[in-house]
Amino acid sequence: MKRRELLRSLLGLWPAARLASAQTPVGATWSSSERWRALQKQLGARVVALASPLEACARANGAGAETLFARLKNPYYLGDEPAMTQTLGWTGAWVSRASRFAVRAESADDVAAAVRFARANRVRLVVKGGGHSYFGNSNAADSLLVWTRAMDRIEVHDAFVPRGAPAGTSTREAVSVGAGAIWGRVYEAVSVAQGRYVQGGGCLTVGVAGFVLGGGFGSLSKAFGTGAANLLEAEIVTADGRTRIVNAWSDPDLFFALRGGGGGTFGITTRLTLATHPLPETIGGVIFSVTAGTDAAWSALVSRIIAFYAGTLFNPRWGEQLRFSPGRKLGVSMVFHGLTQDAAIAAWKPFLSWIAERGDDYRLDSDPLILAIPARRFWDPSFLRSAPGLVLGDDRPGAPAGNVFWATNLGEAGQVLHAYESMWLPARLLDSDQQQRLATALIAASSSWSVTLHTNKGMAGGAPSALAACRETTTNPQVLNAFALVICAADAPPAWPGIPGREPDLDKGKREAARVRTAMEPLRRLAAGAGSYVSETHFYDEDWQAAYWGEHYTRLAQIKRKYDPGNVFRGHHTVEPA
Repeated sequence: MKRRELLRSLLGLWPAARLASAQTPVGATWSSSERWRALQKQLGARVVALASPLEACARANGAGAETLFARLKNPYYLGDEPAMTQTLGWTGAWVSRASRFAVRAESADDVAAAVRFARANRVRLVVKGGGHSYFGNSNAADSLLVWTRAMDRIEVHDAFVPRGAPAGTSTREAVSVGAGAIWGRVYEAVSVAQGRYVQGGGCLTVGVAGFVLGGGFGSLSKAFGTGAANLLEAEIVTADGRTRIVNAWSDPDLFFALRGGGGGTFGITTRLTLATHPLPETIGGVIFSVTAGTDAAWSALVSRIIAFYAGTLFNPRWGEQLRFSPGRKLGVSMVFHGLTQDAAIAAWKPFLSWIAERGDDYRLDSDPLILAIPARRFWDPSFLRSAPGLVLGDDRPGAPAGNVFWATNLGEAGQVLHAYESMWLPARLLDSDQQQRLATALIAASSSWSVTLHTNKGMAGGAPSALAACRETTTNPQVLNAFALVICAADAPPAWPGIPGREPDLDKGKREAARVRTAMEPLRRLAAGAGSYVSETHFYDEDWQAAYWGEHYTRLAQIKRKYDPGNVFRGHHTVEPA
């Protein structure tokens, strides 16, 4: 065997041992063409045989790789191709594999037919909406894919009342969204067209269903809560093939599970209805980075930004990221709402003046950008395209002009993860007598790898209404007392086993994963037992039930047993029947 063929064979096998239980169908009978003909007769052209472009490229010894790998940097291409996923794998854990067939669902009836077929024939079932799963739960070899991309209808309500609610229940302004919709489209329909706000994801190409069912944080979550906290009602197909409308009065236990219990875990959601809110007058951002010239200056800078955040930004108006990187570099990428541009400039003036007064110690990479715009334009593709470098567009011929994505999300398209760890940091670390402990841990962590405080992914400091709504979800209750989710991750550009010159670099992946672990150690010592966000977390977490859901896990497992006792809907680190 030639060396390249041997390498291809070995790399093709590397994730199999770890995910055999999660990705191998039990008793699948793909050779029974009569059964598949019956499903095709029922659903017609909506049953599609899949072929992975990556597998085809590998079989062709890399022919066409340059064109294919350019496409992999377009998240719209990845979302529209049922054989692909937004992340191509996790080194040593999983690699993106195409299902054997897909049901291109257009209705809950299509989904129910797929569920009944998979259960009856013991075929592995997976679900893909946006396809953003870091754990690979939206793909599996030798499986049947329920592909919800076509279920993208959006309906705005002026006075929504959940089905079965008692007489006199107050109406809510809301939006009903098909499971295949992505957030960019929803923002256009709700915020741009209607002047309302819906709590969605920051990334414009993230699928609505997986975001909400996993908990889901957006830039303004401290003001408006999580995606799960805003769920009013859902249409879902459960393991028995039944389509249910669930809310606080109809199957309330299942409704509770859907508010953060994990996408595709308790059934296949086909429509979600979410509360909408008054749109703030403005939304804006503050972007800059600064490098310290000495260790002493770096220590002072980290301490200063923590104190500044605690005193000025720890409130419902501010969210997003503070990044601490090797080389003594602080990156600021914050989002605010409801402030004028002058007010935002005034808020940051004390911190930026402190830097300017110590010019020999610090170097700004460029002038800080502080900008506020009318909130109705924040998600308007035509406006976003007018700002140089802010967004990138779908480069496929004939693609809609509205297909844009933030330029900062480019690295995530087709990525291969080497490591991804997160944990919530309690708000007590912002107390004046605790800030130095936090600063010391961040300095130690960032000497090994970049760590980022996602301040919108912890609810402490949030609006009382947002906190109250989040308290009713299944997300680990630690989120209520956390001021931020710290994320430390390593990834690589698109790669895939068996494509010459494009294979995953396993050795580099192991080295970077080790550096991420080292970086997280001082933070874990700082907040022992801290939980984690189910959609952005560690693949190998041994105590994942407690980390993701805390005290809620026992109840979730009981609900799982009631609605899916056979574990038809399963994946890596998803709730299992009690």
